[in-house]
Amino acid sequence: MTGGARVSKRLRMIPPYLFAEIDRMKNEAERSGADVIDLGVGDPDLGPPQAVVDSLVNNARREGTHHYSSYAGLPELRSSFAGWFKRRYGVTLDPDREVLPLLGSKEGIGHTFLALLDEGQEVLIPDPGYPVYTSGAVLAGGVPRYYPLRAERGFLPEQEELKLLVSRATAMMWINYPSNPTASLADVHDLERIAGFAADNDLVLCHDAAYAEIIFGDRSPVSLLQASGPGSNCIEFHSLSKTFCMPGWRVGFAVGDSGVIGALARVKTNLDSGIFMPVQDAAVTALTECEADIKIIRSIFESRITRFVEALRNMGWKVPLPGGTFYVWAPLPAGYDSMGFAAMLLQDAGILVTPGVGFGRHGEGFVRMSLTMPEERLDEVLERLRNLEVEW
Repeated sequence: MTGGARVSKRLRMIPPYLFAEIDRMKNEAERSGADVIDLGVGDPDLGPPQAVVDSLVNNARREGTHHYSSYAGLPELRSSFAGWFKRRYGVTLDPDREVLPLLGSKEGIGHTFLALLDEGQEVLIPDPGYPVYTSGAVLAGGVPRYYPLRAERGFLPEQEELKLLVSRATAMMWINYPSNPTASLADVHDLERIAGFAADNDLVLCHDAAYAEIIFGDRSPVSLLQASGPGSNCIEFHSLSKTFCMPGWRVGFAVGDSGVIGALARVKTNLDSGIFMPVQDAAVTALTECEADIKIIRSIFESRITRFVEALRNMGWKVPLPGGTFYVWAPLPAGYDSMGFAAMLLQDAGILVTPGVGFGRHGEGFVRMSLTMPEERLDEVLERLRNLEVEW
């Protein structure tokens, strides 16, 4: 009898999850005694607002809170998010039909493929893009079709290229702004153009807006629903992980077309059992009481990004200033590919970054750096980079 379980063909089609591989590289270096500074995974280091933590603690002590919760989430939570969305974007949502709490937006993204995709149907996916879009499509029996995002176009999709990819088999299109990994933005007019293309081709348009609140300068957050309306065959994902620095709490939302939301809800009733009720109560607190905390979190990330990019430029790095997220999407010096450059940084400087090719073929030539650590530690990163002999 041979060891190891037989896994499905679909699972075998998926490469090792990028961030699991990054963890492996980090652990291997640390076992050899290296002091590794991890810029690989986008895990916010700032804690949640204190009011959110207090809500969790207090509600966890209440009787009756440790049972299964409603599949649809607490009515107070859905209403709180609908209210937050109205204040933020000016879009009115029906909390019972157009809002669905999630066990984090990643879970919702993965389950959306199961809800909407038939065997062999095609999905338009950004390249570079979040690897879960590919994983979700393949696990649901779909076929990824990648559209390129290029720096010279602001990492926005080009409609002429989209037209060459779309076919009768195409069912869905994914977008993600502010973008992981490119840190680029789309405005309402950009979203209107994309929504128009999706509508013309009868595609479900899916917008991953996990970083919507992490934007810089005088910009305002934008939503796909401002461009298309909630009843237009679209779905948008929001996450409290980045907005309120709650990544381990696993709570997010899907909003949009009631038919699409209803299909996702049907999958969830079969595959999960709801969100821990004190976490839902704490999410209500975040959405209704912690607006000032969002501004503080945003300003901290903006300060880090601005300072870090300026220092890189002074060393000769040709790095654009991100418009949002907490990532730096850095072009490579001549003579390197992204895997080789990442390996060199880890070996020679003890700095872990994400190779751009891990986000897709068009991510080659870049690495992603996640600035989710205090400035003192980022200063150490910069000092190590200055000591490298890299020609720009």
